[in-house]
Amino acid sequence: MRLAVFLVLASIATPATAQDMPARKAGLWDMTMTFEGRNTPPQTMQQCIDASTDKAMQDMSAGMRGQSCSKREVKKAGNTILFDSVCSMGAGTTTSHGVVSGDFNSAYTVKVNSKREGGPPVPNMPAETNMTIESKWLGACKADQKPGDIIMANGMKMNVNEMQKGGPGGMAPGAPGIRK
Repeated sequence: MRLAVFLVLASIATPATAQDMPARKAGLWDMTMTFEGRNTPPQTMQQCIDASTDKAMQDMSAGMRGQSCSKREVKKAGNTILFDSVCSMGAGTTTSHGVVSGDFNSAYTVKVNSKREGGPPVPNMPAETNMTIESKWLGACKADQKPGDIIMANGMKMNVNEMQKGGPGGMAPGAPGIRK
């Protein structure tokens, strides 16, 4: 579950920089993340965002990548964004190519192919990953939701704003930012 949350947070802005990605419409977004070639069910979640939370998540994603990327290329063509990156992660290097298509007001799709080389193997993570995130705007956030809430398929709710304040421990059950 922590890996799924990390992957979503890390891929919100994709390997493009935050200023390269359009802002998403405020409200409740339904997201489904699938991995090709893995024997795992799709990961689904909902995110309640406003403009400042969306920007903060993109900035957080850019911060996770830090200055470790030797290549970041982004090209825009209409409603499509293409990106390529080469980033160092520990002793390994990850090369990614992705396509973001759609409308950040109603629905968009992110397709990413990543290849990891060098460094020790990462448990449960193949050397090559093909990930698709399909996102659809559902409308206003529900009455019991606030901007920053991520609601997992099992009902667990966490808030990225609270996780940022609580540091890395914010992702632990019972810690600030997580509630059921």
